[in-house]
Amino acid sequence: MATAFLRPRYGKPAGTVARVSHQSRWSRPGILICLALLAFYSIAPLWWLVVSVTKSRVELYNTNGLWFGAENHVVENFRQLFTYENGIFFRWMGNSILYAGVGAIVCTVISLAAGYSLSKFDFPGKKIEMALVMASFLVPTALLTLPLYLLFAGLHLTDTVWAVLIPSFVNAFDVYLAKEYIDGTVPDELLEAARVDGAGELLIFRKIVLPMLSTPAATIFILTFVLQWNNFYLPITMLRGSDKWTLALGLYSFMQTKQSSVFDPTTIALAGSVVSIIPLAVVMMLMQRFWRSGVALGAVKG
Repeated sequence: MATAFLRPRYGKPAGTVARVSHQSRWSRPGILICLALLAFYSIAPLWWLVVSVTKSRVELYNTNGLWFGAENHVVENFRQLFTYENGIFFRWMGNSILYAGVGAIVCTVISLAAGYSLSKFDFPGKKIEMALVMASFLVPTALLTLPLYLLFAGLHLTDTVWAVLIPSFVNAFDVYLAKEYIDGTVPDELLEAARVDGAGELLIFRKIVLPMLSTPAATIFILTFVLQWNNFYLPITMLRGSDKWTLALGLYSFMQTKQSSVFDPTTIALAGSVVSIIPLAVVMMLMQRFWRSGVALGAVKG
């Protein structure tokens, strides 16, 4: 009876603890190995780019792609990049900053305003409009290039900055993202209290709603900025003059132009690719504080 009384009511077989301990000893090294492989997979392209920009074209094709060559040609490669056609690379960089920066700012404001209206206002056809928004961001952007070209050609706006800027002002996915965030973040009671105090709708949106949307605003801005920075199909369709090209289109032109053996388009294209990463890194670092403040605000509310 005593033995039966002392026996655990809910017990495990004797070998269970040993098997769990044996599995835990192997699970940690396995996870670390997988993480190391994923880290190498993510960093390897960037490392290859940095290493390649230090080589001449001969070394680029005849040496180890993940290690440096015998000589360092990084200064010469960047010199050729910056002096190409009287420094047109800087013009391409400025164009990309204009298209991506202005497009991302305007798109962020429009997306937040549209998402706010879909979330907090009732109007005829709201469900149909929301369905159209959800359906439109499922359409690949590349498929809209030809219709956009025909539209802007009819308006005589092709080969202008507006042909690239205007399409970047509206993004259906960003509207949906803003609407979903506002649904869970902005309380209806707060808006009703502001209306009772006599605040207008524009004042409510500008003074109450926008300060609560730093996290979705930063997210939408970064998504749009990266999308427009890497945009290729729309600029190559709309733009003709090289003075209006984006950085991506300009780097692509290096590989399409026949150059002499003295001026190597491959190495300067790689050098331009390295420079093109810098604005993206700067934007990511500047937007981090908005993500932190948004997460901290959500934690306090929770």
